[in-house]
Amino acid sequence: MLPATTDVLVVGAGPTGLTTAISLAGRGLDVIVADDQAEGANTSRAAVVHARTLEVLEPLGVSERLVAQGLHAPRFTIRDRNGILVSVRFDTLPTPYPYSLMISQAATERELLRRLVELGGHVARPSTLVKLDQDGDGVTAMFDDGSEISAKYLVGADGMHSTVRGQVGIDFDGGQHAESFSLTDVRLSDGMPADEVRLYFAPEGTMVVAPLPDGIFRIVAALDEAPAEPDIAFVQALLDSRGPSRGGPAVREVLWGSRFRVHHRVADTYRMGRVLLAGDAAHVHSPAGGQGMNTGILDAVALGGALAAALDGDETALDSYEKSRRPAAVKVVSLADRLTRLATVRKGIRPLRNLALRAASPVLRRELAWRLSGLVYR
Repeated sequence: MLPATTDVLVVGAGPTGLTTAISLAGRGLDVIVADDQAEGANTSRAAVVHARTLEVLEPLGVSERLVAQGLHAPRFTIRDRNGILVSVRFDTLPTPYPYSLMISQAATERELLRRLVELGGHVARPSTLVKLDQDGDGVTAMFDDGSEISAKYLVGADGMHSTVRGQVGIDFDGGQHAESFSLTDVRLSDGMPADEVRLYFAPEGTMVVAPLPDGIFRIVAALDEAPAEPDIAFVQALLDSRGPSRGGPAVREVLWGSRFRVHHRVADTYRMGRVLLAGDAAHVHSPAGGQGMNTGILDAVALGGALAAALDGDETALDSYEKSRRPAAVKVVSLADRLTRLATVRKGIRPLRNLALRAASPVLRRELAWRLSGLVYR
């Protein structure tokens, strides 16, 4: 059973929810996290933690642990088969973390949960929210086991299909890309570097090849209809048709696979009274650029500070949270959507697109480095 009262109730124990809770618990505030997933049910989805995310996680005592476990990838390239269209370097950026940190979401969540427990917090699982009511003094949440909890504020960090967002009636405007996406973790023969993330543009659609620790590679590809259980032959066909046309790797083993469809949506508002949204409950978009989890963690750190201020009497801080984070989400959604559309241009336009990208100025490449790394949102 959940405790009866708390300062803040966080619904959802993904990276956004856990980071929000850590930010509050580290300030000595009472916070409860409730999640509808059984422990260990979350799989590896996001595979990159960007520089700005590591910067904001550092004061929370998490960054050092992640850095010790992940791979450092200082380069991101956009390619058309063997040709490099755009090369983006992170190792010249003014940050203690001049790279993309390649680490599975499962490992990131494990370290976030570990830190929350050290601060005296815990996650109640499985606890499914079924109803919430609010008034001027707080929020009452009801769960599927019959328990209730009263909180001064409630955070919806419960993903794209957010129950919290639906309960308070916040619209989630946007649309859905026609393609589905295949996501696999594989072992490859030689042929892909362990310090570079590659985004391939092909007539058949996009493909990302990203290194992970322990010699694993994450492959994400857009298709008309992705298979539910991708096998070696399927992944090899993706690499052969979209990756290098010569000297490409062979797929040795498929460790895990999944499929999903991509929406591009932003909540109309991040706040309804004493209920606030963060992460995928507030914004979703294409995986191009690896921005989703990182944007949610930046939401969480900003929201933790705003909630602490509100609990100390300054409720205007909650409005400042939306004013700063919602425009950032709109920009992230726009960037991911542009990258997706660039990748899937018609065959006749492809040579012009490639020429334009190869001619990209150093200023444009630097701008892309700042946006992908998240440093632009400092």
